[in-house]
Amino acid sequence: MAGPVEHSRRTPLSDVARVFLRLGVVSFGGPAAHVALMEEEIVRRRRWLTHESFLDLLGAANLIPGPNSTELAIHVGYARAGWPGLLVAGACFIVPAAVIVTALAWSYVSYGSLPAIAGVLAGVKPVVIAIVAQAIWNLGRRVLSSRIALALGIACAIAAALGVNELALLGAAGVAMWALCASRRSSDGGRGRAIGVLALPMLAATPSAFTLGGLFLVFLKIGSVLFGSGYVLLAFLRADLVVRLGWITERQLLDAVAVGQVTPGPVFTTATFIGYLLGGPVGAAVATAGIFLPAFVFVAASGPLLPLVRRSPDARAALDGVNVASLALMAVVTVQLARSALAGPMGPVLAVASAVALMRFRVSAAWLVLAGALLGLGFSLVR
Repeated sequence: MAGPVEHSRRTPLSDVARVFLRLGVVSFGGPAAHVALMEEEIVRRRRWLTHESFLDLLGAANLIPGPNSTELAIHVGYARAGWPGLLVAGACFIVPAAVIVTALAWSYVSYGSLPAIAGVLAGVKPVVIAIVAQAIWNLGRRVLSSRIALALGIACAIAAALGVNELALLGAAGVAMWALCASRRSSDGGRGRAIGVLALPMLAATPSAFTLGGLFLVFLKIGSVLFGSGYVLLAFLRADLVVRLGWITERQLLDAVAVGQVTPGPVFTTATFIGYLLGGPVGAAVATAGIFLPAFVFVAASGPLLPLVRRSPDARAALDGVNVASLALMAVVTVQLARSALAGPMGPVLAVASAVALMRFRVSAAWLVLAGALLGLGFSLVR
């Protein structure tokens, strides 16, 4: 594909698989942290993409339904290794989280509770804050390169902090940047072609009793239409699985969402946990396939359009605005997470030490996350 890659030579599939398997194991902290880890690994360390190309793929992922960080991984795989890379990158990023969540679901079903993981999280969260902050700094120097972009970024950050819907914010930023750039052009050249919004039809899933087919359709629908954070996912799951179908209880839903939040990888593996509760290992696989399948379809459909978008002045301006809003959303989420992640004596120390290791000694973020997990676990055991 003639796309946003820094080098023309394609990356071997084995390298794509190895990188995204490792990212899938250590990507704690939610989508903002996942993006930061990918930026550190893909852009800064391996130089597979330029910062500009990486931002384009992030903006494209934010404009389609589904798990944004997973879609970013799929986009990167496609950019570096074509169609096989699209499948390998996405699958390798998802599978580690799905396996971990399945193991936790087995423990939950067998023993009626979740293993204690608070110590691990206490060590991981400060490291994640440092990683995300570095990524915001690296990306911000490029995306906020003009006064207009900086002003738009500040406005988007304020709006996000006030609770404006993520999708509305992205759309408004794209339109605003397009309008500003269009007004500056002196000629009356033709407008770029409009970019249509892809969406799968909302699929009805109303079986009278639990079936694997019904489970697949429920999660396929959710993966096809859901924009936003894990809290939006919670609303969709509650409406379908608790209220309408009555397949799980409120407590089971909250436990499933908790597992999705605290394990590495995409939070959409909440579906894996629910699938296991309802149908064992087969149910876990069916639910996982249902909720993630739309992400592959959307990226496959939209990925080839990115080079055309960059050649259109109108579409390029709109994508620049979306990139500014995406960065603002990352910044706001990071501030919100830092309030709890840096609580206690260990949090600030780990965050500062991680920042120094990243910027001064260029230590891999993946190793820092694992070190934070071990330190947190050790600290919790000796208390």
